This record gives sequence, structure tokens and C-alpha cells, in this order.
Amino acid sequence: MRSREYLGFIRMLADYQFVAGAGERLFPDDVELELSKKTGYIRRIYRDGELLATLRPSDGYLTLTITAAKILKELTPGMSFKVRVSDEARPFILKGRDVFSRHVTECDKSIAPRQEVLVIDSAGELIAVGRALLSGSEMGVMRRGVAVRVREGLR
Repeated sequence: MRSREYLGFIRMLADYQFVAGAGERLFPDDVELELSKKTGYIRRIYRDGELLATLRPSDGYLTLTITAAKILKELTPGMSFKVRVSDEARPFILKGRDVFSRHVTECDKSIAPRQEVLVIDSAGELIAVGRALLSGSEMGVMRRGVAVRVREGLR
């Protein structure tokens, strides 16, 4: 595949993984693709020298940075892909600590384990991005355990 075909592929993947139209907004024409020297597959996606996303080799899905999460938050309506946390957990999550189930006050019930999620505070502001470890129906109900493995907090 050539660079243009790769760009079309990651846009299509973002549309599938998140919401229709996410690919165009997350990855405009000026993104730079870093390919694996060994396999030739896409590894990382940059814009203006800043990392936006990584292609997870284990399953081929995108993992987002906080920069891309800010864009995705504007694209997704309501609670789609979002986990709302209590104010007492906010300072820890901002530093990149994981979200425990007992701190989840609201979430998208369609979240599946291993899915990329946006962590928001009680005011609806983005504070972190990470990977769900529990389903949306389990988050907040279970009183123990990690609900979201935070990759990056807003700091």
C-alpha cells in the first residue's frame, strides 16, 4: 500500500471504531504516518510532529492520545465512548491514574472491554483517555476493580 491508501485505511478504521466522519476529522491530509521498518505496517500517526494515535498490533485498532481524544469528544454526541467520574477521583485521573469502578458515575452502556474511551469529569470536561477493562453495564455497578486503564491524563 502507498501512503494515500494507508490514509484511506486509517480513516475507514476510525469511522468504524468510533463514529462516521471521525476519520476525516482525526486524520486530515497533512498527517504523517510512521511505518514499521520490519513489517511495513502503520505504527503511529502524527500531525505537526505531535502523536495522534497508534495502531495496536494485537488487534489492529487505534489507540488515541489526549490530542486525538479532544477532537473525538467534539464529534461524539452525548455519552458515546465516555465515562464520567466523580470529582474526588478527578485529580488522580488527571495525573494518569486508572479509573476505579466505584468512581464511575455515568457511562455509555454500549462500551465493551478493550474499547477506547474518553474519561470526563462531572462538568463534562475531558480529563483522560484510556482503554475500558469492563463493559459499560459493569462500570459503576461493581464496587471493586479498575474500570478504565488510563493511557494519558490531561495534566
